[in-house]
Amino acid sequence: MAHDHAHEHRHGHGHGHAPKSYSRAFLVGIGLNVVFVVVEATYGLASGSVALVADAAHNLSDVLGLGFAWAAILLAQRKPSKRRTYGFRKTTVLAALGNSVLLLVVVGGVAREAIGRLREPATLDGRVVMAVAAVGVVINGVSALLFAKGQKGDANLRGAFLHLASDALVSLGVVITGAVILQTGWTRLDPIVSLVVSVVIVVGTWGLLKQSVNLALDAVPEGIDAEAVSAYLASLPGVLEVHDLHIWAMSTTETALTAHLVMATSSCEPRFLGDVGRELHEKFQIGHSTLQVEPPEAPDPCRMGAEGTL
Repeated sequence: MAHDHAHEHRHGHGHGHAPKSYSRAFLVGIGLNVVFVVVEATYGLASGSVALVADAAHNLSDVLGLGFAWAAILLAQRKPSKRRTYGFRKTTVLAALGNSVLLLVVVGGVAREAIGRLREPATLDGRVVMAVAAVGVVINGVSALLFAKGQKGDANLRGAFLHLASDALVSLGVVITGAVILQTGWTRLDPIVSLVVSVVIVVGTWGLLKQSVNLALDAVPEGIDAEAVSAYLASLPGVLEVHDLHIWAMSTTETALTAHLVMATSSCEPRFLGDVGRELHEKFQIGHSTLQVEPPEAPDPCRMGAEGTL
């Protein structure tokens, strides 16, 4: 749309990327899980434990999930190009979405196999099940701790953390299963525990799936109150109206904003836009802000009105 009045833009850059140290965390997590997948699948097939085989499959999904997440972080650090002006930052959102979907698919496969074993229980070696699963608790628990801090503010790292934490939970359930089977000989407990753990994982993954879908659809990121942002901009000296306000995620760690501010040009001091950009970053963690100043007499076609602000 053409505008016949002056435009002023301010770009605030206060964003952060995932620390480079996470590359080591990904490398360690992937390496440990690859080794454990081979060991667990081998003993699971030998002992006839669907819980161990299911856990191995889940660990394999971890390897893929960690690979996706790591690749996304590396791509997000690439510089923007003339064609991709935002670079590859959005790949972190796609990785988080892919991880959540992958988790749900794997859990569905585990549940299906467990239901089959309920009908036809298999003979299990409880000691082997317990020993292998105990190693899984340690490996997945340690790997998850590598991402525990970063997952709080990054959906991509949260996906990696959930994969590993859920595997640790599955392995713990398998340890308990092996102990009970040793004491009681009740082999149906193996698929029952697999089903219970599957439900727990689905519940834990649903939040990540919802968050990832919202980020992919450019919804306002969680933790940012769009109404509060609008109120802040409207309260600025000289601002008569705020419209065309949009807030979206450029990546799982970076947020962007664009808005039109209607104000008398004489009231807009030289430092105004720079100060607002810094305040948006400090108050709302919005690191990329673009503000357009419009005079009160701007033509109506330029205005979307209040219904388009949030």
